[in-house]
Formats: sequence, structure tokens, C-alpha cells
Amino acid sequence: MSTRQLSTTTRFVDYRDRYPSIRMERTDGILLLTFHTDSGPLQWTLAAHNEFADAFGDIARDQDNEVVIMTGTGHSFSGPHASKNPNHWSDIREWDHVMRIGLRMMSNLLDVEALTISCINGPALRHAEIPLLADIVLASEDAAFQDTAHLANQRTPGDGVNLVMPLLMGFNRARYFLLTGQVISAQEALTMGLVNEVVPKASLVPRAFELGRELRKQNLYARRYTKWLMMEPLKDLFRRSLGHGLALEGLAALDLAREPER
Repeated sequence: MSTRQLSTTTRFVDYRDRYPSIRMERTDGILLLTFHTDSGPLQWTLAAHNEFADAFGDIARDQDNEVVIMTGTGHSFSGPHASKNPNHWSDIREWDHVMRIGLRMMSNLLDVEALTISCINGPALRHAEIPLLADIVLASEDAAFQDTAHLANQRTPGDGVNLVMPLLMGFNRARYFLLTGQVISAQEALTMGLVNEVVPKASLVPRAFELGRELRKQNLYARRYTKWLMMEPLKDLFRRSLGHGLALEGLAALDLAREPER
């Protein structure tokens, strides 16, 4: 048993500086993740996808992480707006790589046993499902949500946003959001129940730490097992459906790559 535990655990000192897109600081069991690109707002790239997939795995296997806070840098949480002229994946080998990263990223995020708090410090234009999957979601007054990476970019939304948004918004609202590129403001998100609190930007992280310290007063195993219970339906849904969604997204992308031949 001890050998198995050692092989599946990580130490903060070994991974805290491993990921260029994620600055990590831990105090009294509360891990603060600040997402960025070259110290500015996070720009989603294939390299960032790789980093997040592996980072969530390291965080999930470190049992010294009791609360995880996620926030962005500067004026936005994540971006940029996806290009109207996307780079089309040209063959199945390329998409297989992308699909495997997507599966690993979401699986590892859902495996994080620590309670998570999101501090959405501005517009989340790419992978808004990541901060919205946190156990507690805080947003600044200028936060907003939009899916710019899929139908607006001639792509099928199959990478998880198609699963998370209907659960959080309701089926009809989610379809409209994904089909039209709708922008949802922080106050609208609060009314819909997407976020739990809207606070001034400067108060986001302090409020998250306040909540984190309160959560740490709870019994460790009560916290951990509550998280297990809350995540079981999500993990089951993702196990059943995420691979199918990514496969369909890939088929549409591969079809676009054939357009010059037509």
C-alpha cells in the first residue's frame, strides 16, 4: 500500500515552477493558481492545453492541497477571441493528440479532491467551463462569459463546454449561448446561478482566501468526501460523453481542412 501511495502522490516543491502559464503559491494548505501568458492575460494555445492537463494532474495527486483558488491576470480571465479564420487540423493524427489532451485536462480537473474557488477577474472567452466547474465561483463586476472558440469559429463545441453549460444554465439557455456567441455579463451570470458572488476586482482573491480559511475549519474528511459526492455525477457524465464530443469536434475540423479541395 505504501508503495502505491508514493507512486501516485506529488510534492508541491517538484511541480510549482513546472508550468510557464500557471504561477503557483501555497499558504497553509491554500493553493493559489494565477493563469497568465508572459505575465499578461492567459492566451489559450496548444501548449497551454498541455500545461493545464498536466498541472491539474499534479495538483490532484498532492494531498497537501486543501483548497485551490484559480484566477487570471490583468483585464481578462482567458482569451483571446478565436480567429474567424481558424487553423484547420489536417489529419487524424493531429486531432488524436488534441483529443487526448482535452480528455486528460478535464479528467484531471475533475479528480482534484481539494475544494476549488474561482476568481474570474474579467472576460472568460475560452474554456469558460474550467472556472465554472469550481465549487465556489466568484466574479468581478467586469467579468463576462462567451464561447468564441467553436461555432463562431466554425467548430463543434465538443470539448466540455457542451456538457457544463446545459447543467449550469439549463438546456435552452445553453443552446442559445453556444449557437449565437452570446455574451453573458457578471450580473446576468449571477442571476442565472453561474456564479455565486460578484465583487470588486480588487476584492476577488482576498474574498477567496477568506472563504478558503473558513472551509479549512471543516473536518478534512468531511470536505473531501463532500467533494467526492458532488463530483460523482459530473465525472460520470464526462466519462460517458466527453470523448464523443471531442470526436465530433474533430470530424468537423477535419472536414473544414478539405474545403480547398472542393
